[in-house]
Amino acid sequence: MSQTLFPGDAEGEVLVLAAPLSFWGGVSWETGAIINARHPQLGEVVSGKILVVPEPVGSSSSSAVLLELIRAGRAPAAIVLGRPDAILVVACLVAKEMGWAAPPVLVVPGCGDAQAGRGRGRVAEGRVAYRPA
Repeated sequence: MSQTLFPGDAEGEVLVLAAPLSFWGGVSWETGAIINARHPQLGEVVSGKILVVPEPVGSSSSSAVLLELIRAGRAPAAIVLGRPDAILVVACLVAKEMGWAAPPVLVVPGCGDAQAGRGRGRVAEGRVAYRPA
């Protein structure tokens, strides 16, 4: 069962993170690419993706990076978390106040399982659906 932290609808290619990742120091706000040299998906771009984050890594500065991605039009299309992360939602709330479109954020326990995989995803009405590639 999913929980909506920030509402919205989105569709895009699914990117399931294979390891925990903080937006702060882990994602370039300029390009949307994963820049953490130790992350197995170094160089992958989160922009426009249904970003599945089974294990979020909190950092109060992650909201600043996500907000910059939103401002620059390089944010994920949606963020699906394995557990709540209020810090990322702060960026979406600020973006909304600024009049910028922000990605929906959902919590779906077990979101990193094989069902997500690769392919396309759609977030609508607080639910996420996956279609294989």
